[in-house]
Amino acid sequence: MKKRRVAITGLGLINPYGEGDVEDFFARIMRGESAVRYHTLSNSPRPLALPLVACSHFNPIAVLGPPLANAMDRFSHFAVASALSAWQDSGLAKHSNRDDYGVSWGTGSGGSLTIERGYQTLYFENKEKVSPLSIVLAMNNSAASHIAMQLGLGGPCITSTVACASSSVAIGEAFRRIREGAVNLMLVGGSEAPLSYGVIRAWQAMRVLSEGDATTAYRACRPFSENRAGLTLAEGAAALVIEDWEHACARGARIYAEIAGYGTTCDRTHIARPDSGGQARAIASALADGGLHPHEIDYVNAHGTSTVEGDAIEIQSIKTIFGEHAGKLAVSATKSMHGHSLGAASAIEALITTLALYHQAIPPTANVTEIGADCAGVDHVLSKGRSNVPVRAALSNSFAFGGSNAVLAFRSVTSS
Repeated sequence: MKKRRVAITGLGLINPYGEGDVEDFFARIMRGESAVRYHTLSNSPRPLALPLVACSHFNPIAVLGPPLANAMDRFSHFAVASALSAWQDSGLAKHSNRDDYGVSWGTGSGGSLTIERGYQTLYFENKEKVSPLSIVLAMNNSAASHIAMQLGLGGPCITSTVACASSSVAIGEAFRRIREGAVNLMLVGGSEAPLSYGVIRAWQAMRVLSEGDATTAYRACRPFSENRAGLTLAEGAAALVIEDWEHACARGARIYAEIAGYGTTCDRTHIARPDSGGQARAIASALADGGLHPHEIDYVNAHGTSTVEGDAIEIQSIKTIFGEHAGKLAVSATKSMHGHSLGAASAIEALITTLALYHQAIPPTANVTEIGADCAGVDHVLSKGRSNVPVRAALSNSFAFGGSNAVLAFRSVTSS
């Protein structure tokens, strides 16, 4: 059976910089602006302040209304708001035949704020009961279910929880369903709201968080830098509408880019330490799945979290697959600006990669003055993005705890 092509026709996100749309977000990313700020956690039972990306401007009641907002965890607020924005952007707002349209969503920890609130009620406030909505707010699939209910999508409703690769897996598995003819259109993406006392303390215990003060917080995340010092936690969401190419053309949709391939592997070596072999296999799998040769890739949006070991291993993986072409391959890690929103990060990066293809522009890695010797060998795009450059095809890498790797391959409309 002939494989169908898959178009990206709608984009939406919760902008960590404020109330702007996806174009405002991409423009700020291209300028190398960091959204990282020094935050004092408002929901903390004890003092806690560190560099974070918090979407403090976001008001779920203004977007969703009180009854609906009160029936959701914050990660679902983000999910529904970004999904509604992507749906409107796709031009499908008045479309009525939605029985075979689906949702595929990613989240690493689901309603962690609801869970922590329940613990505080039981153990700090010594109350006997928690909210009767606790289960339906906290369950990982609640975001996807709320999206489906708000948009009337009656097709498959799937949630992927694969740590930091959650959204890439959600997008990739939906891509395969469309390509194989099982469904015509799916709303995909991911959301995360991990900025709670318990979650942050757990990440601090692993010694992978970048620390800093109010004056240096904006440059706390420095992927590939000689002095990189850990990741910066973030909250947020991004959503994409993806659909059968002919279906999109028939309704006159704007096509941002094409999803061309998807590869996923397991390191099978360690629960938390990344492995170059597993990552390289995922990159090779995505290229083969998309019928792409390494020399056709002009840009890689790296997983690049700013950890000492992780960044070096990812560059090693890229060089393994791309060989001599690696030296000409533009690479950047946009988490340096929008932070690491765990299960939602790969959806945000898929959106950025899509816009890079659409605008023929390559975003930078911010905050880096000197590339680490163990991260050399690729064309690092630093400080400011590159505009009006040929971007025929691009990859978005996502490498997660548990050894799960997911890579998405994208092709520009002009190259397809």
